[in-house]
Amino acid sequence: MASLDSVSLAILLGAVLVMAGILSSLLALRFGAPLLLVFLLIGMLAGDSGPGQLRFDDVRTTYLVGSVALALILFDGGLRTRFQSIRAVLAPSMVLATVGVLLTALITAPFARYVLDLNWTESLLIGAVVASTDAAAVFLLVHAQGLRLRPRVGATLEAESGTNDPFAVFLTLMLVEFISLGQSSFTHIAVEFLRESVLGAVVGVVGGRLVVMALNRVALPQGLHAPFVTTAALVIFGAAQIAHASGFLAVYLAGIIVGNRPTRAHNSVVTFLDAATWLAQIVMFVLLGLLVSPQRLISSIVPAVLVALVLMLLARPLAVFLCLAPFRFNWREKLFISWTGLRGAVAIFLASIPMLVGLSNSYLYFDVAFVVVFISLLLQGWTLAPAARLLHVALPRADRGPRRVELDLPGQLEQQLVGYPVRSKSLYFRRGLIPSWSKPTLVIRDERILSPLEADPIAPGDYIYLLAPPEKAEALDRFFVDMPPSTAPDPHLLGDFTVSGEHTLGELAEIYGVAVGDEQARLTLADYFDIHLDHAPKEGAELVLDPIVLVARSIGGGRVNVIGLRLPEEEEVAVPLTRLQTFRRKLAEIWSQVAGV
Repeated sequence: MASLDSVSLAILLGAVLVMAGILSSLLALRFGAPLLLVFLLIGMLAGDSGPGQLRFDDVRTTYLVGSVALALILFDGGLRTRFQSIRAVLAPSMVLATVGVLLTALITAPFARYVLDLNWTESLLIGAVVASTDAAAVFLLVHAQGLRLRPRVGATLEAESGTNDPFAVFLTLMLVEFISLGQSSFTHIAVEFLRESVLGAVVGVVGGRLVVMALNRVALPQGLHAPFVTTAALVIFGAAQIAHASGFLAVYLAGIIVGNRPTRAHNSVVTFLDAATWLAQIVMFVLLGLLVSPQRLISSIVPAVLVALVLMLLARPLAVFLCLAPFRFNWREKLFISWTGLRGAVAIFLASIPMLVGLSNSYLYFDVAFVVVFISLLLQGWTLAPAARLLHVALPRADRGPRRVELDLPGQLEQQLVGYPVRSKSLYFRRGLIPSWSKPTLVIRDERILSPLEADPIAPGDYIYLLAPPEKAEALDRFFVDMPPSTAPDPHLLGDFTVSGEHTLGELAEIYGVAVGDEQARLTLADYFDIHLDHAPKEGAELVLDPIVLVARSIGGGRVNVIGLRLPEEEEVAVPLTRLQTFRRKLAEIWSQVAGV
């Protein structure tokens, strides 16, 4: 009975710790504190050196939980990644994820050797452990602080933080193997790297395609789609690891493929994985906090702080500036990417590997990684939003999206039902605008279900459901939020070939001889962009109004307020592609064919 009581007590205490972490997140969000830091502190307070007095030193369990948690986090990150959004930044992101990690480790190593009195291999292991950025930390803080980053900067950070973990894991394992065996060769390292990356990519692509096929062809009971995808992600991760491939790369690529293909129950899968990854992060950080010993930290706190400062202020910025030199990033964007290299669970997780295999100084790696993560979350995490605004990489914050409801249709992958409350100041109510690819299907008014004809005219307070492709559902949001005040166009932009977005198509037709229908003639140019674009308008977006091409020149309040006209007599001069651009385009085409995205 005593053993049963101990099990029950462990379950109770574990659940209380996780619940404390969840509830503390509300307080952390209120005061802007990095949530992951809160979970670490909860674990420390519960440990044998804190008020909780829980003795926990099971490194194997921590490594197991950390592996599962990171696999789910990376799969969830891939699932939410739109390949179209990262295609343009694949090259700089991959350079940062590989060469950037290596450079960061190499620059950090000499300082670690000097302040920690280690040999060169051990110093390089310190650098490798703390070299990679943490995807969960970066995007949790970006979203928690309500930041809208410039598309290229946000996409680069997203792709880099999602793909640099496999290389950091590989580098750490190679160094641990070298320290354990005392020898290795460049050929062995090169072969291992190629095998892990190539085989990991193959397992990820094949596994992702198999998951998509299974989801769409196997008639699972309602509610089992999300658990199936979650366990399939862990199967892909485990299969890759057993084959001595990179399981982290495999599971991230599998997530990208599943997320970019039409599948059944997509929304329920995303919602379930969101909850699963939150729980995984909380459990992982609490366990990592339990492993920390404040008494042991005292002896290495000063050199660990110095390593953290060198990493943040010298190693990461230097690596970023060198890696992004061939690409067209300005210095402000490079500086922000440097500062956003937050360290999180990955660093502490990698630091547990030397403890697991019993290397000498193993606890030193763990303690240094903990201090680096703590300072990174505290200093960089709290200053992320001010840095983005100071460096002008943050876009104006958009209004909070409307309460959107998405319903999957059985046996239908191309369309889903998307529901919104109709607001009196929304674009849909005031202008009657709706994208050409969506179709109003039913209206709920006073608990009655009506067809769009029966409900005409739509009134504020109604709830409308529309048919729309799943990948475009989010683009409907802008039609159901309150319209911002009209923004006057910049008079300096107006000239012979630019017009205000408030002019109608009919007015344009009279001047330039464009043929438009009677219904379209009443639309403003801004309305025309809203209806025909698949996404929120951005500068440079183009629409064809034969024989004229309309180009968005200026955006205000989420709408196009200045449009440039590219007339048919303008001759476009073809600019020859550089070798690098040609190579990048070929890679994108090959990936699209292999991944089917």
